Amino acid sequence: MTDYIAPVKDMWFVLQELADLDEIAKLPGNDELSADLVQAVLEQAGKFAADVLAPLNVVGDRTGARWHDGAVTTAPGFKDAYRQFVDNGWPTLACARDFGGQGMPYTVASAVHEMWKSANLAFSLCPMLTQGAVAAIAHHASAVLKATYLPKMVSGEWTGTMNLTEPQAGSDLAAVRTRAVADGDHYRLAGTKIFITWGEHDYTDNIVHLVLARLPDAPEGVKGISLFIVPKFLLNADGSLGQRNDVRCVSLEHKLGIHGSPTAMMAYGDNAGAIGYLVGTPHRGLEYMFTMMNHARLAVGLEGVAISERAYQQALAYAKQRVQGQPIGAGNSTKTGIIHHPDVRRMLMSMKTQIEAMRALAYVAASYMDRGQREPDAKRRERYQALIDFFTPVVKGWCTEQAIEITSTGIQVHGGTGYIEETGAAQHLRDARIIAIYEGTTGIQAMDLVGRKVARDGGAIVAAVIVQMSETATAAATATDADLNALAKALTAAVLRVQSATEYVARTFAQNPRAVAAGSVPYLMLLGTVCAGWQMTRAALVADRKRGTDSDFCQTKIVSARFYADHILPRSEAYWREVVHGAESTLRLNEAQF
Repeated sequence: MTDYIAPVKDMWFVLQELADLDEIAKLPGNDELSADLVQAVLEQAGKFAADVLAPLNVVGDRTGARWHDGAVTTAPGFKDAYRQFVDNGWPTLACARDFGGQGMPYTVASAVHEMWKSANLAFSLCPMLTQGAVAAIAHHASAVLKATYLPKMVSGEWTGTMNLTEPQAGSDLAAVRTRAVADGDHYRLAGTKIFITWGEHDYTDNIVHLVLARLPDAPEGVKGISLFIVPKFLLNADGSLGQRNDVRCVSLEHKLGIHGSPTAMMAYGDNAGAIGYLVGTPHRGLEYMFTMMNHARLAVGLEGVAISERAYQQALAYAKQRVQGQPIGAGNSTKTGIIHHPDVRRMLMSMKTQIEAMRALAYVAASYMDRGQREPDAKRRERYQALIDFFTPVVKGWCTEQAIEITSTGIQVHGGTGYIEETGAAQHLRDARIIAIYEGTTGIQAMDLVGRKVARDGGAIVAAVIVQMSETATAAATATDADLNALAKALTAAVLRVQSATEYVARTFAQNPRAVAAGSVPYLMLLGTVCAGWQMTRAALVADRKRGTDSDFCQTKIVSARFYADHILPRSEAYWREVVHGAESTLRLNEAQF
């Protein structure tokens, strides 16, 4: 088991050089944002993550959350850590100032959130979902509901959840059966929700559930779903806690990982009906919930970066201290750390470079979100909103799939000891496995990508991204450094594959959507791999310009980008082939032939 050290230097490099933090600081509402402030925030967040959250990661895994008679007790130390988290003001970081938040841009908050997720993924899920609930309420609820619930949710005094899934309705929300019946100024809900992350706990006095349900006159399908605020405790006229609402946790799931995070089955309305308050207008609940879900999807993509970083730090520490065998070509030298073995180097470089690429892609996407919300010019705001809509499924799907590979590689670096729970390497893989399922599986992200984000506009947004990637490749090609020239060659070839695959998706989707669907995940993986390679090339160009200021760091950045170009970007050819040529063999067998 190793400590966690926040990679602040790389985070700052990505924020400043790739996510254009200086430009983010010029947006309305960011007047007080400065380099010194951001660096101070990162340093303090890193310290809290390392000193308070990281030591509890293994405690949460081995002890887990416990259910008894409807109540949930979190793992030892978690409740106190949450109290410190709130006392230090961390929940307010990226929330609007209107309700007590600090108003920090999402770009900066992403780096801080990565730290929470690396240090203790199970712990981080509670504030992450609360922030998503805050966003949904802030965008869509009435002024009264905002004033009633947001100040205490923003401060962290209360937490929030997202209640979508039901036993008969997994990803198919059209099958939601939870019912809501009007009763004066409120509604009474009845139904069962499953897989509710942090649906019950001992952190706070109140939990604010956002619940999807149907009104009696609702049309069938997803167009008949409404969204309700259902608090664990009802409120008195003065805002103090009143009677317990008719909602309870009936059990916790026994899971592969994230044991410190209680995943609840929630029963609404077993008695008189759970009292809820309609958010917005009837039958638009799924639309409103997507405000929360899109926030959560980017956050889950960031979880892929975070858990990979934790696995890499542990694998690297082990490789340095584990002495076994002699280095190849070293003759009869004494035994040395396994980091000197070429294949261990290969694995560590694979982990390191993919994490850097994932971080760059996630932070750049976060900058698009800030610009899509805060750019004063309407056309620029629309352009950046289109970019974040496009990159959300890519970041979510690609980063989470990469995390499964990277955490598995972390076990491989450890060898047999990695398979033993005491070392802690296996926990990272177990924890990572859910994130490719959370908030819509990779397949769902991929279908959203090819259907709504590519086929609908004929690939126009991808074409715009291709232009930017090609400009970066051209800049690398004209550099004097041989590594940058190699990056240019690899990126140019990969971009052509993106272009070809996108043209296939755009022209095929209308007449043969099944064929496109069969290759939708490879298409998502293609985009993630190449767009991240674009960011790595951008990073190398910056490092080349700044060699004289921090030569060791800059040289490391260039070598990382070169490794990515040599070892990861070539995957784009296989993904391209799957997209363009793989549908027929995927779909040929009938059901009985499987």
